[in-house]
Amino acid sequence: MKTYSINKLGRQFGLSRSTLLYYDSIGLLSPSIRSEKNYRIYTESDRERLQHICIYRDMGLPLKEIQMLLSVSEKSFIRILENHLSVLSDRIHTIRKQQHTIVNLLKEKRLTEHSGVMDKQTWISILKASGMDEKDMDKWHEEFEKQSPQSHHDFLVSLGLEDEEIAVIRKKQSK
Repeated sequence: MKTYSINKLGRQFGLSRSTLLYYDSIGLLSPSIRSEKNYRIYTESDRERLQHICIYRDMGLPLKEIQMLLSVSEKSFIRILENHLSVLSDRIHTIRKQQHTIVNLLKEKRLTEHSGVMDKQTWISILKASGMDEKDMDKWHEEFEKQSPQSHHDFLVSLGLEDEEIAVIRKKQSK
């Protein structure tokens, strides 16, 4: 059976010894074995659990939710992840609005070009330059809405559109 010391396991995942001690103290990851001298010895199963913990932590989940994820049914697992995805989507929406507000306040084309933010006017210019007219753009939105409504919504948000304008565009396309 392959085993790991606390230092070896920590190095493998880029975690400090104190992090693993903390995980043990809150019951998130306890070693399966203690040596005669009371050293922590982790098994392959412990290593796999830590791998899951790190994946969930990288997804931005709090340790309490990670602890729940590791011990719940698949149905609850899915519900927790869907809830976290919703929280992340809300954060992204808020950050996109903040980006657009800052760009609008600064009104510097140079900043807009390097910010990774595309506004409605730039997008329309690109579509027109590629030969699309209003009818083609409506068809494009219609297909986007049909194939991936949430992604279409997220895209419209990323352009800095207000909720009312997004609702009008999506309603028009869902007819």
